[in-house]
Amino acid sequence: QVQLVESGGGLVQAGGSLRLSCASSGRTSSRYTMGWFRQAPGKERVFVAVITWGGSGIYYADSVKGRFTISRDSAKNTVYLQMNSLNPEDTAVYYCVAGFNVLTRGLRLESSYDFWGQGTQVTVSS
Repeated sequence: QVQLVESGGGLVQAGGSLRLSCASSGRTSSRYTMGWFRQAPGKERVFVAVITWGGSGIYYADSVKGRFTISRDSAKNTVYLQMNSLNPEDTAVYYCVAGFNVLTRGLRLESSYDFWGQGTQVTVSS
């Protein structure tokens, strides 16, 4: 079992930045892919970004490409999401995820991820 705890959410003005963190515990010796999904009010939860265990594979949703950067500190079992140039459309609950064989199962599918955090709210004001 893997436990995921997000932090770093909050309220920011449009054009600002936030950095989300996700600390994992439990099966920390396992080589799982980690990433982020988000769910805006009244909308479905969608893929944001993912990074493989060694960091060699990084993938972004088109909506955040060039603005968000995902990184991982395997020694600390932590993944980060640096979010720049935020706009109100980025307002959502952001969920940290972890899974095995994600690239094979489909990295944009919720069902590909075995573990989920409780989410952290990001609100971008205009």
